[in-house]
Amino acid sequence: MSIHRSEKIKAEALRLGFSHVGISKAAFLEEEAPRLEQWLSDNRQGKMGYMERWFDKRLDPRLLVDGAKSVVSLLMNYFPAEKQDPALPQISKYAYGRDYHLVIRERLSELLHFIREEIGEVNGRAFVDSAPVLDRAWARKSGLGWIGKNANLIHPKAGSFFFIAELIIDLELEEDAPMRDYCGTCTACMDACPTQAIIAPKVVDGSKCISYFTIELKEAIPASYKGKFDQWVFGCDLCQDVCPWNRFSVANTEKDFKPLPGLLSLKEEDWLEMTEDVFGSVCRESPLLRTGLENMKRNLNFISHKSGKPA
Repeated sequence: MSIHRSEKIKAEALRLGFSHVGISKAAFLEEEAPRLEQWLSDNRQGKMGYMERWFDKRLDPRLLVDGAKSVVSLLMNYFPAEKQDPALPQISKYAYGRDYHLVIRERLSELLHFIREEIGEVNGRAFVDSAPVLDRAWARKSGLGWIGKNANLIHPKAGSFFFIAELIIDLELEEDAPMRDYCGTCTACMDACPTQAIIAPKVVDGSKCISYFTIELKEAIPASYKGKFDQWVFGCDLCQDVCPWNRFSVANTEKDFKPLPGLLSLKEEDWLEMTEDVFGSVCRESPLLRTGLENMKRNLNFISHKSGKPA
């Protein structure tokens, strides 16, 4: 019975636009516990204080959903067909279109409704990178890939440009088996990181990552990193762009992830002269709202040739 239910849930998830689906048993993440504890004790989270909260809940989904039995992990492709001019201020590919939290939450709600309609009363919660859930760990356990040396989930047939989401439910389902690690001796991602944030295979010092500086950090960017950001002003894709497995990435077909009108053609001066009203209009329902215009301009000034960056 659990096999049949698992297959029906996976089929519906694919119909709703998810790219890959896997299932694992809801249990304590024994392997991840010491790694997370060490990462936090080494202060790899920087100013991301939220990473220090809800330690137990990050490791045990049964503390998030009473009676949880299964974790349904889902991937949604965001690899774009469009390419940004490398001479312009660079925005991470995941932020080209509508905020993924909004898009995926809607689909997860539909999937949970489907489960309840087909199976009966099922208690569960949907998670989209907005709660204490170790999404990459669950995706790995659910057979959706392995954790690469850049700490991203890598799918052997589709690369790593995916959003990860979960449904944690009190329904017993057929589990999928994890897959082996296929990174081998490759260190392309580690070699490419301009701030040397990948301090060891599968270990990223969040406090050194360009994405951290341009999105999470609310204060001034340390001057010691001047000249190391290339053109990145929101996030960074370098460790994924150089990954050999991303040669298998294919453009997504999700209309909500299409680039917002005019976003990818904005020049440095366009950003610096932008008003709050224009920013709100251009970036409506965009992940860029999280950083805000003031910090976008901070980021622009940090990478600007006019502000001292070597040409």
